[in-house]
Amino acid sequence: WQRLYVTYRELGYDVELIDPEPGLPDMVYAANGGFVLDGQAYEARFRHPERQPEGPKYFAYLEQLGYQPRPARTLNEGEGDFLLVGDTIVAAHGFRSAADSHAELAQIFGREVLSLKLVDPRFYHLDTAFAVLDDHTVAYYPEAFDQQSRDAVMSSFSEVIVASEADAVVLGLNLFSDGRRVVMAEQAVGLHEQLRHRGFDTYGVNLSELLRGGGGVKCCTLELRK
Repeated sequence: WQRLYVTYRELGYDVELIDPEPGLPDMVYAANGGFVLDGQAYEARFRHPERQPEGPKYFAYLEQLGYQPRPARTLNEGEGDFLLVGDTIVAAHGFRSAADSHAELAQIFGREVLSLKLVDPRFYHLDTAFAVLDDHTVAYYPEAFDQQSRDAVMSSFSEVIVASEADAVVLGLNLFSDGRRVVMAEQAVGLHEQLRHRGFDTYGVNLSELLRGGGGVKCCTLELRK
């Protein structure tokens, strides 16, 4: 985690830190704490009891940062299952977030929502199997999704990079990109090469301890969009 934090700072990003809450170790996976867009913060409502107290903590923190609070009525795990590609919100369900959260997203933000279904329990959040590189380019591991979702991805985006299973299982797709620079798991060597070939600059970090808990770069990163 410290290496990731230092990398972000060295690359010039502004980084806000939320204080950890005793008894809530999974707060380290900040992406699940909500979804921030258009000056609004959509509340996370976790499926499992162990994580449910995280939702109010993050919701209050985002309001403190000045975002308009938008309470959630449906189960969702924030940016773990919601990612922004250009003007479109890509949303997943199947393991953690409920499918009806996608309609709530569309109503709150007034954006098109592309709904995908996860089918491989190894990839329980969208951000473990799908990555946003820029407004037109995404990368994903097809086998994590049902066939209808695979078809939707291929028809919705002009540039789609297909990741290998080897790179996906080390959460190589669980990355952060500003459209040119990509911070990602150093172990995903094949995906590093694919992205560099496409003109992206990649910065590898070793989050192997966090991987043991099921998380990586993106899991630890909630994007604070204005």
